[in-house]
Amino acid sequence: MAREQLQVLNALDVAKTQWYHFTAIIIAGMGFFTDAYDLFCISLVTKLLGRIYYHVENAEKPGILPPNVSAAVNGVAFCGTLAGQLFFGWLGDKMGRKKVYGMTLMLMVICSVASGLSFGQNPKSVMTTLCFFRFWLGFGIGGDYPLSATIMSEYANKKTRGAFIAAVFAMQGFGILAGGIFAIISSAAFEAKFDAPAYEVDPVKSTVPQADYLWRIIVMVGAIPAAMTYYWRMKMPETARYTALVAKNAKQAASDMSRVLQVDIEAEPQKMEESVSAFKLFSKEFMHRHGLHLLGTTSTWFLLDIAFYSQNLFQKDIFSAIGWIPPAKTMNAIQEVYRIARAQTLIALCSTVPGYWFTVLFIDRIGRFAIQLMGFFFMTVFMFALAIPYDHWTHKDNRIGFVVIYSLTFFFANFGPNATTFVVPAEIFPARFRSTCHGISAASGKLGAIVGAFGFLYLAQNKDKSKADAGYPAGIGVKNSLLVLGVINFLGILFTFLVPESNGKSLEEMSGENEDENENGAVELEPSGLNNRTVPLA
Repeated sequence: MAREQLQVLNALDVAKTQWYHFTAIIIAGMGFFTDAYDLFCISLVTKLLGRIYYHVENAEKPGILPPNVSAAVNGVAFCGTLAGQLFFGWLGDKMGRKKVYGMTLMLMVICSVASGLSFGQNPKSVMTTLCFFRFWLGFGIGGDYPLSATIMSEYANKKTRGAFIAAVFAMQGFGILAGGIFAIISSAAFEAKFDAPAYEVDPVKSTVPQADYLWRIIVMVGAIPAAMTYYWRMKMPETARYTALVAKNAKQAASDMSRVLQVDIEAEPQKMEESVSAFKLFSKEFMHRHGLHLLGTTSTWFLLDIAFYSQNLFQKDIFSAIGWIPPAKTMNAIQEVYRIARAQTLIALCSTVPGYWFTVLFIDRIGRFAIQLMGFFFMTVFMFALAIPYDHWTHKDNRIGFVVIYSLTFFFANFGPNATTFVVPAEIFPARFRSTCHGISAASGKLGAIVGAFGFLYLAQNKDKSKADAGYPAGIGVKNSLLVLGVINFLGILFTFLVPESNGKSLEEMSGENEDENENGAVELEPSGLNNRTVPLA
């Protein structure tokens, strides 16, 4: 039998969509805009870094980052993100969402600027400094995941909660798009001003000295949206669910939400005391109630991010392999940045961004489970469709078909598990564990991103020595990597069945915080839709 809901929480659940909902989306979403820009802008400039710091006087083989350096530059931010998700997720449940929220943003601002100021006496010292600051940049980004998701879920009403959380996450798409557009504009500006010569003319001078400024500017610009958001984050009140259920101050929660909702809400401290059960994180009771749920959220996010980040970080290599981006020897360094940015922007504009917003539109209509299952299914189908007839796609007459199908994998990643894995952990766990469990789930995803960043690099290495010597970063190895990613997406389908449907339920219903044990010793979570199940307690 369910306990009576606190009035302040019920008021949030049934509140009509108001301006404060959109304000919260923008404030939290700008953090994710910055997150995506900072994480993915590095893929736009890694080849430029190779030309600047590892150049060779050989027109057939422009400078490229050594595999270990490339893996470090691409993957170190994910290592920091993983650590930040665990630490700030835990801290958000201990200190409160608001108190921690500003820390992550300032860390992102400082480290974005510091990354662009990475200097040294030799290439190794520059790359080491860059990796150091990108680790701490990732640490700040990591904190944004559990805090933004938790804050938005605790502010939203139950009818449109999924769309609001997904809208916060959808700002990632605009961050990826902004990174590509800014790289296009800045590289075109540099090309026009410095008139960099074609590579064939002079392999050394093709990388003009000013190109060193280009990658630094692209990296540092990510600090601007984060800095602009800081003031508004500090103005937000603490969420009512943390104040009432964790800090146990229902009077303050009612007062805060009365101002936000512009209605009078009566404080009910006696109900608040009854609504909080005593079991601890990872206790036997927690594992019986939420163990399978946590396994489901961590495993699906892990599998999704192996595929998603592999595709994002190394799409330039895949496009080079099929000939959509011309060989490096035909371009100077700045032209190469322009070509890579243009290709990635086109993918973001046509598939990544629409995928996010399809999720926003449909998540509260067809549910989280259906969208996640559908996304993994089509990602699997399209990966195999690219991998099995791979030799067919490498022919120049078939490149457009390859790009279209490859774009569809991004679309269904975002109109699928990339969004739902972010949404669901913010809805199904108790308030006092919500930020921590979301952080654990997100950290599992970043572990997958690390596997993708480091593993794909070696899996996709060119096995054709003649092509490798000519400077191509990938060849026949791309086929193997696409096959592996297809299998990973199929595993995501299977593990999705561990994740409960949270559509249309209050957070307290989903977490069991207002549920009593029934006569059989089970908590009836009663999720609607395709994934209805009872979780046994004994």
